[in-house]
Order: sequence, then C-alpha cells, then structure tokens
Amino acid sequence: MSPTSRRYFRKTRKIGNHYAMEAAPSELLDKLPQRYRLASPLADEGEAQPIPFHYSLEANLELFQELLKDCQDVVYRRLKIGGLEGREAVLIYVDGLVDNHMVDTQVVKALLLEAPLAVPFSTSPGWFFRQLRDSLVTVAHIQEMKDLREATLFLMSGFALLLIDGVKEVLAVEVCGWEHRGVEEPPAESLIRGSREGFSECLRTNTTLLRRRIRDPQLKLKIHFLGRRTRTAVGIMYLAGVAEPALVEEVERRIKGIDIDGILESAFIEQLIEDKWSSPFSQIQNTERPDEAAAALLEGRVVILTDNTPFVLIVPATFNTLLHTPEDFYHRWFISVLIRLLRLLGSILALILPSMYIAMVSFNPEMIPTSLAISIGAGREGLPFPTIVEAFIMESTLELLREAGIRLPSPLGQTLGVVGAIILGQAAVQAGIVSSAMVIVVSLTAIAGFVIPSYDAAIAIRILRFFLMIMAAIFGLYGIILGLMLILVHLVTLKSFGVPYLKPWAPWTLQDLKDSVYRAPLFKHRTRPLYVKPLEEKRIGE
Repeated sequence: MSPTSRRYFRKTRKIGNHYAMEAAPSELLDKLPQRYRLASPLADEGEAQPIPFHYSLEANLELFQELLKDCQDVVYRRLKIGGLEGREAVLIYVDGLVDNHMVDTQVVKALLLEAPLAVPFSTSPGWFFRQLRDSLVTVAHIQEMKDLREATLFLMSGFALLLIDGVKEVLAVEVCGWEHRGVEEPPAESLIRGSREGFSECLRTNTTLLRRRIRDPQLKLKIHFLGRRTRTAVGIMYLAGVAEPALVEEVERRIKGIDIDGILESAFIEQLIEDKWSSPFSQIQNTERPDEAAAALLEGRVVILTDNTPFVLIVPATFNTLLHTPEDFYHRWFISVLIRLLRLLGSILALILPSMYIAMVSFNPEMIPTSLAISIGAGREGLPFPTIVEAFIMESTLELLREAGIRLPSPLGQTLGVVGAIILGQAAVQAGIVSSAMVIVVSLTAIAGFVIPSYDAAIAIRILRFFLMIMAAIFGLYGIILGLMLILVHLVTLKSFGVPYLKPWAPWTLQDLKDSVYRAPLFKHRTRPLYVKPLEEKRIGE
C-alpha cells in the first residue's frame, strides 16, 4: 500500500508475519485519491491504476460492499474455515449467474467440512490459502486475483470470490450456471442438406461448436472485453498457419480501438470496424451456422464471436461470398452451379425489374412486343397515377407487409404476408389504383428477392431498387444504365479489410473463379481462395 493511501487505513493486529489493515469508515473511503478508485466498476485496464486488496478481511469486504451497493442479487456468505476457532472468510457471488448446486457441494462443503481435517488453522495465512486453492476446492477453473477491478469482472461473469482474513489475494472459483438457449437450427438459414446446429447466445458453446468441426491445435482463440460498462467478451478465432498474420493483426487493432460504453450485439462491432459506413452493402459477413464459420476458417478468414448473440462475424467478406451458402458444397457440383445461377438471376431481377417496367412503359414502349404492349395499355386505361407512382405504392405496400410479417409470430406472419399480398393486390386492381401488370412485376420482384441467401445483401438490393426506379422515371433506360454504372463504380472502390469487394471478378483472379457463380467439382478446389492471401494455399493433395 502506498504512503498516500496508507493514512486512510489503520493498523489493528498482526496475523502470522503480516499486519492486517482494518478498513476506515466509509466516509474516508470516499476521500481516497481518484487514482485508487474506480471510475467504473468494470473500467478498461488503461483507465485507472490497479486497486490492490488488503490483509484485513473487513477492509476487503467493505471495498466490495461499497462498489456493489444496492446490488441486492449479490450474496455475501460468511464462513469459519476450521470450526469455531477457524479462520474467517467470505464467499461472494451473484445469484442467478452461478450454479447453486456447485457452490454448495464443491465450494461451501469443501471449506466447512473438509478444510478442518486437511489444513491446520495454525499455519500461516499464505500457506493456508495455497492449500485451499490446490487441494480442497474441487472446481476445474480457479484463479488468484490481486486487483479489485479484475475480481469484479470475474464476479459479474459467474465466478464466486473467496476472501480470507490475513490474505491479500482473492480466489475466483468458476461456478457459472445461468440459463441460456441450447443449440438449435437457425430459423433464417435453414438448409435441405447439412448440419442442423446453430450458434447460441453463449460464447463458450459457440467456440465449442467450432472446435468440434476443426480439431486442430492451430485453431486459435483470443478473448477481448469490450464496453466500459458491459465488458462483453469478444473472441477472435483464426487458423494459425493458414490465416495471414497481417489480417489477424488488423482485426485485433480495430477491435482494440473500439471505445464504447456497451456492446449488446455483434452488429455494434460490425458497424464500428467496417471500412465504409456509408455504403448500403455490408462489408462483413454474419452467420448463425457453425459449418459456414468453420468453412471460412479453413479458407484463411477470421471469425469474430460475441457473447450474448448467436450471430458471428466473418472477415473479409466479398459480394461473392454473400451469395453463397454452405449447402453449395453439400450437393453435386452441377446442382450447385444451377442454384447459384438462379441466385444471380434473382438478384438481377430484384434490382432492376420494376425500373425496367417503368422505363419501357413510360419512355420506350416500342421495345415491348405489340400484343403485350396492347395488353398493358388496356390494363392501364383509366388509372389515376403514372407508372412511377404505381410502382412506389406497390413496393411500399410490399415492404410494409414484409416488415409486419417479421414482427408477428411466425405462423401469423407468414399468413399475413401471403394473404395480405393477394387481397391487397386484387383489391387495388379492382379499384383501378394499379394495373394487373404492375402487380405481376412487383410479385416477381419479391419472389426473386427471396432467393438471396444473405439478408444484408437482400436489403441493400431493396434499397437500390428504389434508386433505380427514380432514375428510370426521370431518364428512362439511360437512367437505369447510369444508375447501374454508379452502383458498379461504388462496388469496385469498396474494400473489406483490404480485399476488393468484387473479388474474384474485379480485379480478375482466374484461379478463384472456381468458387464464384460457377462451382467447380470438389477435386478441382486444390487451393484456398487467393484473395485472403493464405499462408498455406494447398487444400487437396495430388
């Protein structure tokens, strides 16, 4: 204890070879210099100096009680280790974060019933503490704490803290046991063939799912705690010897640079580390599927896991990877090629179909076959709105139905989406508000958008669809071409952790085209994707 803070405590008695420092009154604790107090209970390591413990049990207990004031779920269990004349101790834990059965059988029982037989009370406090740590507490993960800040973080993470009189260290015992959701199939990423497991909200469960798939000691995990208040655990996983070290260092640098009060979901991290926040396109891939994350690790990419969310992040990401699913490699190659072509066609139709209809009906009707043009013209006779207004009414209605279906319970939401679209479309045509051709175009656009596997890619295309509709209403087909050129220029300039977003098409990489729209037979995938610059390029032997 430094001379500056020593005057706020008074010496009371000698225990063994150490002097126990009794806590001063709470008003003196409030007068401690700022550098010895926590700006936040879980402040970042660089914001304040470590706060050491004292030899006095009462002094240490008062520190915790002052810090955890008005936290009524914190339990303080006083113990006498060694019988009535034994050494005083206090067990601190948060009710609801621990497994009460483990606390009772593996901690309290060992201290009260077994310690008197195994550890003599007459021994020094340090030796007594080490014996308890090494021989009595039958829990796998035990750690010594010398800093109040670090001990509080472990306490809030489901550990129990054991304070012993005459000992300047605190023993953190892992007895985590809170309720959490089990491993279930991801509802938004269902497959016909493949694993039915999905990530959960527990970080340790998620890392286990990945280690079950990649049983390699080179699969590394680095844990960081983000958020000045939440101290959310964030894991960085990569395959050493495959992932480029510069990529791993860049991911760590960006994550360590996050300064925010709380991380509640992986989307917070995604928005704070992406290259270009103003782009409608997501530059970081997210998934709930362990097999997709494992496949990314084998390619040499980096996976970021966040506690309390089933969504993990994968970097770098390209537009090409957003159109792929793990199922592409579970089917035979020609089936996967057909499915990928359908996804590409669906993406194109979802982007340009309404704007093409607006441009051809309003500016270039000569491009429509005569019989079809007559049918469209007859359907539009007597309509009060121009084509662009029709399109905006129908597209806005579709987006409202889509959003309402998401917020409602699943069976009711699906019913609302299908029945609502049919009833509203038919009613709008009969009322003479929109044409039947426009209803068909909007319906085809919605169906085409559903084939896009990534929600982030689908929402970006939905946003840009409105932009192209406006360009088509002003300039016709020239406006669509101009809008597509602007989108393409934006995509070409976009990067994800230094990787061009349109890889392997721009820049052109012939070797990586085997896993683009075309998916080569599995034995042709001899090398990993070159755009991630893997240290070990070879995947399949000769």
